[in-house]
Amino acid sequence: MSQPRSIRVPILTRVEGEGALNIRLCGSRIEQIELNIYEPPRFFEALLRGRPIEDVADITSRICGICPIAYQVTAVQALETILGIRIPEPIAALRRLVYCAEWIESHVLHIHLLHAPDFFDCHSGIELARKFPDQVKRGLKLKQLGNRILEVLGGRAIHPINIAIGGFYRLPKTSQLTDLIPELQKALQESIDAARWLGNLPFPDFTAPYHYVSLIDADRYPIESGRVAIGPDQTIGLELYETHFQEFQVPHSTALQSKFLGTDGASTEYFVGPMARLYHNQERLGPQAKRLADELRFDARRCNPFQSILARAIEVVHAFEEALRIVQALQDGRLGGLAPRVSYEPQAGIGMSATEAPRGLIFHRYQIDDVGNVVFAKIVPPTSQNQARIEADLRLLLEQIHRDSDPSIALACERLVRCYDPCISCSTHFLKVNIQRE
Repeated sequence: MSQPRSIRVPILTRVEGEGALNIRLCGSRIEQIELNIYEPPRFFEALLRGRPIEDVADITSRICGICPIAYQVTAVQALETILGIRIPEPIAALRRLVYCAEWIESHVLHIHLLHAPDFFDCHSGIELARKFPDQVKRGLKLKQLGNRILEVLGGRAIHPINIAIGGFYRLPKTSQLTDLIPELQKALQESIDAARWLGNLPFPDFTAPYHYVSLIDADRYPIESGRVAIGPDQTIGLELYETHFQEFQVPHSTALQSKFLGTDGASTEYFVGPMARLYHNQERLGPQAKRLADELRFDARRCNPFQSILARAIEVVHAFEEALRIVQALQDGRLGGLAPRVSYEPQAGIGMSATEAPRGLIFHRYQIDDVGNVVFAKIVPPTSQNQARIEADLRLLLEQIHRDSDPSIALACERLVRCYDPCISCSTHFLKVNIQRE
């Protein structure tokens, strides 16, 4: 019998964060596959306890530098349900707009600098830029426009400071947004071109029996609101989220994992993110994004996670469509004389919210006391929800490639993990690979 054999990749590039992947093989048998998250817990939920509710948005934004809006909007919406706040439609539209901007900058970054290199045998975004300078420059310009919208509405692109309970601390001048219309129109077409560039990528032949979970929001594509779709024809309200989704700890990870609990008591891993959103909502895409998805013959029901790069590209087109629609509607002067936020008085209660972060469903629940301080906070990021599904995917992949060389296995596993675009600082950090053979 051969001695156990290990291979170690010092760090996985093109993923946000650090961590480790431990694999142990005995012939064709997979004895261990662990997504080992070793970053110290960050305790944001504990940090929020005792804080005034006005601090929550700014604190939760620090969970992630790439998707702070997701944490801020989800937090303030949960608190607004406690306070009985209904924000005016123009303010709600601006929130949706700033969320679209975050989708744009996050997705475009992942597509061009983190994920696309895998399909062109490049080791980095820089190497990809040498091969495809025009395409990468185009992507960076699209990201820049997303950042500019974040700056206008959020005060700055990284950890915005303008999201408030009841609306915004300050509204921009209408012209600051409407002046962007020509750029948004150009960017919409360029995002379509970018998606077409990716349309014929050589996707690996890999499928899995996914349980897709996302929001469904009436007759529009879900971003900042909706019911939770837990099956092809089944949705639940947020009050049942914790009945059907249960967090749990595993010894090899400092981040919680999550499982779906069916009505029959059975539990399973589940998949959140662009693939899940398109599975449940492809017909709700904007007209140009929907035509593009049809043109590219994209179908999330094929259940190939490597096509997630295409799913993100389609969502970028939708986000630009939606951003352009919202900004064009501002030309009627609807922001004139509008208060930036709704006033409120503190009151005790429990509230929850779920939105669609770029990487998938995010859930918050808060309890506050009658003076407006946080008593309890629960935050469930998308990457932590996907961790168990990632491990299940890796096991399926290893069943196909266990005879390959250790370097080939390590590379294939890294590429599969990148399909999920894990925002590991939200829940983790990744990746070193340790493979043992017997």
